[in-house]
Amino acid sequence: MFNKQVIKQEQMVLKILYKKFGKKNILYSQKTLMGIPVVWVKKNKMFDIIKYLRNGNKKYKIDMLYDLHCIDERLRNNRKNLPKADFTVVYHLLSIKDNKDLIIKVAVIEPNLVVPSIVKIWQNANWYEREVYDMFGIKFYGHPNLRRVLMPLNWKGYPLRKDYPSRATEFKILKINRYKQYKEQNSLCLIPDEWGLSNKKNNMFLNFGPNHPSAHGAFRIIMQLCGEKIEKCMPDIGYHHRGAEKMGERQAWHSYLPYTDRIDYTGGVINNLPYILAIEKIAKIQVTERTKIIRVMMMEIFRINSHMLFLGTFLQDLGAMSTVFFTFTDRQKCYEIIESITGFRMHPAWFRIGGLAHDLPKGWYKLIKNFIKWINKRLKEYNKAMMNNYILRKRTKFIASYNTKEALEWGITGPNLRATGLNFDVRKNRPYSGYDKVEFDIPIGTNGDVFDRANIRIEEMYQSLRIIKQCINNIPEGSIKMEQHLVTPPNRNKMLKNIETLITHFLQMSWGTILEQNENFQMIEATKGLNSYYLISDGNATSYRTRIRTPSYPNLQHLSTIMQGAYIPDMIAHIASIDFVMADVDR
Repeated sequence: MFNKQVIKQEQMVLKILYKKFGKKNILYSQKTLMGIPVVWVKKNKMFDIIKYLRNGNKKYKIDMLYDLHCIDERLRNNRKNLPKADFTVVYHLLSIKDNKDLIIKVAVIEPNLVVPSIVKIWQNANWYEREVYDMFGIKFYGHPNLRRVLMPLNWKGYPLRKDYPSRATEFKILKINRYKQYKEQNSLCLIPDEWGLSNKKNNMFLNFGPNHPSAHGAFRIIMQLCGEKIEKCMPDIGYHHRGAEKMGERQAWHSYLPYTDRIDYTGGVINNLPYILAIEKIAKIQVTERTKIIRVMMMEIFRINSHMLFLGTFLQDLGAMSTVFFTFTDRQKCYEIIESITGFRMHPAWFRIGGLAHDLPKGWYKLIKNFIKWINKRLKEYNKAMMNNYILRKRTKFIASYNTKEALEWGITGPNLRATGLNFDVRKNRPYSGYDKVEFDIPIGTNGDVFDRANIRIEEMYQSLRIIKQCINNIPEGSIKMEQHLVTPPNRNKMLKNIETLITHFLQMSWGTILEQNENFQMIEATKGLNSYYLISDGNATSYRTRIRTPSYPNLQHLSTIMQGAYIPDMIAHIASIDFVMADVDR
């Protein structure tokens, strides 16, 4: 909501910017449902304004470039009072220290689709700017390597533009002849200059991936080596890109829900929540207390499930082969609960707009109670046999360590940020759903190294168990679904007798429900860090713009810096400690 606190923040930001840059360079302050000040600025002053907010201003100091994306405004309904724009470049800035956000918007008008790069201000802008160029065709002058990042280098067109098809049936039949095959394969060849690598004598270039068990998915690292020492390494993503944001702009509000599960396929219902909360705010839906607590309980079960997968594969990458079998046994216990409650395992899409798919089944309490007893014992064994293991400590202590300042520079969040000693978890700092009703602690590290990143996730599992215990003992009575047109279809008895009700039912089920025009944003603490959805409704049955900010994307981008001067075995350990999945990177 645009409440008094947000208005106060907005006034403070405007006062700071007016004083430094004058009113003529600040175009408009936009009112939205995001609970964040949104300020439009002139394109030729954007770089100076963002630089000032990071370095020169003490009253509203920004720590992190949280997200950078774009909106194709050309087909948007009702842009009243907004500055003229064919495209809008959006900069989401975050102050960890003050727990505040600020969105800067810049209008871009055809044919001059060029804006200044801010890579010199924030290094993590590198991939974000490349993605905007890749998807929308906006150019960033001053960028060190402006080339496609998610699509193949020879791709034609810009997929997130509104005039670009969203379904495979809208394309011509793909035919690949020998020439096209050669052209595509040739584009993948390593040209050192294009990747910022140098042809030094006695250096070797090595492709790590895109298919390698320790790459955790279809992911390629181009390495320049001197022996086993890494001189430079460049991550190459895009092999797994499925166009999740494009699909979010063609599906009805309800029918997009199953797609959200698959963004981070280890997170399950956790991925549903930011999308659902953003819609519920636009639709002015308040869910019941019972719904909130059940949502929290299920999310923490999935958090344990995800961390178990991390722990098994992490130790496997370090050479401990048996551990993955133990952790997969424990994950099976998680899946028994998930399947019993939701009816599905990995991708239940069980959360619904305004509630849940159905209520808890008989026997759920005993199932979870037994699970808590089992996992508590197992975690103690893992700590004793694994994290206290001498070999593991030698392989992980002070390896690939970075401090809080560097983590914020690269947009790193979640356990990988907290490993540096920074206590920031939005479940505590910005409680959502029912997290304000439960007590838990936030584990933090000291060295920001491979060991701390692994250890924190074990400690987080203990805290998740603590949250689950509180949930199962304090679930309130009541409904799990709101009586609201967006949530529940018309009464079936009335539908059989009344033609208007039948028409309403048909339209809701076939076309989807229409949301009023507005913009909204929701951030949550996912298994791997901060995950968020930025949604624009222009009064239609589908989202006009769906922006998904995932934690694995910036967490992985940092690889190019942290591994310089390290050795290949250390890189394997670091990749394992990041805990990423390629679906969460490429979307």
